[in-house]
Amino acid sequence: MTWPRPVPLVGDPTSAADRSAAPAGWAFDQATVTAVHSVLAARRDVRRYRPDPVPPELLRQVLTAGHQAPSVGHSQPWRFIVVTGQAARDRAALLADRERLRQAELLTAERRAMLLDLQLDGIREAPVGVVVACDRRTPPAGVLGRASFADADMWSCACAVQNMWLAARAAGLGLGWVTLFQPADLAGLLQLPDGVATLGWLCLGWPDERPPGPGLERRGWSHRLPLDDVIMAERWPSADEPARPVSHLAGPDPQAVVAGRDTGDDLLTVPDSLGVLDATVNRVLALRPVPPAGGTLFVAAADHPVARHGVSAYQPSVTADVFSATLRGVSLGAAIARQAGLAVEARYASLAAAGGDLVDTDAMTVADARALAEDGRAIGRRLSDRGLICLGEVGIGNTTVAAALSCVLLDLQPDGAVGLGAGADAAMVRRKQQVVGQAVARARRTHGKRLADPWVLVSSLGGPEVALLAGVTLGAAERRVPVVLDGLLTSVAALLAVRAEPAVQAVLVAGQRSRERAHQAVLTDLGLEPLLQLRLRSGEGVGACLAAQLLLTALRARRATARVAAGSARESRPGKKRG
Repeated sequence: MTWPRPVPLVGDPTSAADRSAAPAGWAFDQATVTAVHSVLAARRDVRRYRPDPVPPELLRQVLTAGHQAPSVGHSQPWRFIVVTGQAARDRAALLADRERLRQAELLTAERRAMLLDLQLDGIREAPVGVVVACDRRTPPAGVLGRASFADADMWSCACAVQNMWLAARAAGLGLGWVTLFQPADLAGLLQLPDGVATLGWLCLGWPDERPPGPGLERRGWSHRLPLDDVIMAERWPSADEPARPVSHLAGPDPQAVVAGRDTGDDLLTVPDSLGVLDATVNRVLALRPVPPAGGTLFVAAADHPVARHGVSAYQPSVTADVFSATLRGVSLGAAIARQAGLAVEARYASLAAAGGDLVDTDAMTVADARALAEDGRAIGRRLSDRGLICLGEVGIGNTTVAAALSCVLLDLQPDGAVGLGAGADAAMVRRKQQVVGQAVARARRTHGKRLADPWVLVSSLGGPEVALLAGVTLGAAERRVPVVLDGLLTSVAALLAVRAEPAVQAVLVAGQRSRERAHQAVLTDLGLEPLLQLRLRSGEGVGACLAAQLLLTALRARRATARVAAGSARESRPGKKRG
């Protein structure tokens, strides 16, 4: 039995089936598309104007186009200051004339002469001046999208200028963008408060020129570059930076991503009703047509000589005890894994020779790190046949290792990376911070830019289980099997795998966010949102198993939930009779 698809009374009424059947169904008719491209090609920076007034309704039409621009976090930071008084335009023109002469003095003699021959503004002639001001008084962190790109509000205002330019051109008006001002001078003329910036002056009026091409291009100032000269494939080409690792993996293609998301579009429930869990299910379904029904907790254990510096509240012998309990299925991680229906495997990652303590010597050789990673790859490939893989770890002192790696990977300071670990007190945290700082400084002195190589980094500041877990992650990614991360150390191992093969990120699931200080920064760098935040202190894969149980439940629910009938939108709208 199928049910009619509930169609929202607001928003997008289409379904995934509609969009799949007609991917180009959102397009305008060809005449409209041609008209849009004609306006784009005919936009000109007008400098000469007729004195005829601009009708108020046409001015409002242009301003409306500016107000319809996209803006970061829908903040709409633009403010349109319309200037029609002759006195204000005269003062603005004087400021522009002064700046034009100042800028000319910075050029070669030939360029100076060319610039002075050009008419660069129509401030006195155009009947209307519009100054687009950007209200920046809200701190960047308070606007969605500006915390990382603080100038996105200015870019939003530039989009508003472009909208106004195109609307003016379509209506036969001329618009010219004048930036020949010192920002402080123009702000003073308009009495702008602190925190409000301008993007220059827009001249608006009926044009007294109808240029067939861009003015600076026609006057020989510059020329338009071929399109192929400004298109770059995948990344910016540079011979100066260290060579980035070549990825041999590929993430899901667009068809797989959309297909995974579409499986949730026709459910008899509100779209994205499970929030971040729904988004995770979509990502998992994009990896393979048949999702995992079970999986394995893989626990890696290792000893860490850095523990002798007093960075842990427990004796190193605890590592072997917990590992032994894991093999018997009675450690906390193993017990929770079995409750979640997961198999359990564990490996004690060891070295042929004694490892270093990070402060004075490297943890292992690069060859050791690579060998452990290759062992991990084989394990990851093998475990992939059982379903998803949860990562867990055991090792006294390994939060110190994870913090040191995080400092280099993300350029963190020790006090921003070091957490309490398992039961540390304030004095021990200060000692850990000091040890991490010393270890990072030594690694940078010893290896310099070579630390950009993930295997050099893990050999210097990591531990055997970190290399092993990074390898397991790589092996699982080759088979496109989800890898559910636990705490900081497993997340750092995954980040190292991503640095080696960027496409690995597609298979990662953040099981939880722990209380370790660097963990959120690592998850952010991985682009992952955690499923759980339970303030867990335990390692052993506990958080990963709890999250995996949740994920597997959601995958089963995706298959079991009632579906709506395709093309039944009309039947569920109020006021429509059912046939």
